[in-house]
Amino acid sequence: MLAFLMVMQMALAADPSAAIAPDNPNLHIRAGLPNLKQRLEVDKECHVAFLGGSITQNTGGHTKMVPAWLKEKYPKVKFTLTNVGLGSTCSTSGAFRVESHIFGKEDVDLLIVEFAVNDDQDASHPARECLRGMEGIIRQVHANHPKCDVVMVQYVNPGMLAKLQKGEVPTSIAAHEKVAKHHGVISVNVAAEVADAANAKRYTWKDYGGTHPGKFGYRVASNMIIAAIEGGLAKQDDKPRKLQAALDAGSYDQGGFVALKQAKLSSKGWRLGRVGRELLPLGGIRGQYEAYQLLRGDKPGAELKLDFEGRTVGAFILAGPDAGIVEASIDGGESTKHDLFHRFSGGLNYPRSVIFATDLKPGKHELKLRLSKEKNAKSKGTTASILFFEVNR
Repeated sequence: MLAFLMVMQMALAADPSAAIAPDNPNLHIRAGLPNLKQRLEVDKECHVAFLGGSITQNTGGHTKMVPAWLKEKYPKVKFTLTNVGLGSTCSTSGAFRVESHIFGKEDVDLLIVEFAVNDDQDASHPARECLRGMEGIIRQVHANHPKCDVVMVQYVNPGMLAKLQKGEVPTSIAAHEKVAKHHGVISVNVAAEVADAANAKRYTWKDYGGTHPGKFGYRVASNMIIAAIEGGLAKQDDKPRKLQAALDAGSYDQGGFVALKQAKLSSKGWRLGRVGRELLPLGGIRGQYEAYQLLRGDKPGAELKLDFEGRTVGAFILAGPDAGIVEASIDGGESTKHDLFHRFSGGLNYPRSVIFATDLKPGKHELKLRLSKEKNAKSKGTTASILFFEVNR
């Protein structure tokens, strides 16, 4: 209780309306954080990682405020911090990149993950995809990194807020909370807290700061995350975590990136090189992608094949103003068409995951991709720009 009071005092010093009580109904302390407790209080070394979209990518938000609190509370601990927030990306992308982006170098003790906003507004995912992406992340962590504790965070945008204020639960939040409850993960529903506060006139959406929160909004969220961590550390829960069965057998719980070099380019019309203006003549290019290799197809009819083993196959792409349509077939079967152009592609090479086939029989398969002559009416071309293939075994 003393620890919670300290959190509240810190919040009150910054802004009284940002205070979070330990019994806040939007904090869900479903399990303890025994591994984190060991690292903080005994080992004196701790690696905290953050996974999400642009809300996480912001280096002045909760990714700064939560570590600042940890360092103040545990001054003798050596902290390592990793932030792999990528603007515009959704939980589907997160499930395919979590292993290489988060756990590629060293063990992680606490993962703080958020994708509710991007699953809603960027990907416009239905409930199934929201669940498959987030469950893919959680099950990978629980199965492959059992000593890594997880805190899930739900942020909010205007559309989601309007639903919450009417008593409805946005699709992405409902799916993510379902995953958190089933897998015993602590979750922090910032979205519901903001809706409650607005309805009670404690503070407004303008005070909070918008979809990308202002300093006050991030303070509210960070105080909630801190209170959740405190609650988890205080909870007597030293039993080994049991890996729960998947809610959806198609969840991306064995997802990963596959390198471009694995593809067989069966026709002309493809170029491989570093992300930059030479390969992407149209649209903005975000700096974080300039170190990546890119497979660029720009001629209708250009084909490639990818041998893979798994139940789902897709690609992590940059969908620019000239993004086209690809035809995908599995094992020589009937082709399906996939429009790569996104509603945000007009001025930006927009990062997104596109799933070509899922719910396949486990085992070896062959993906065939072909650039179509058709295109979205809003697109200026018929191209495909692939950063990685995505395979869920």
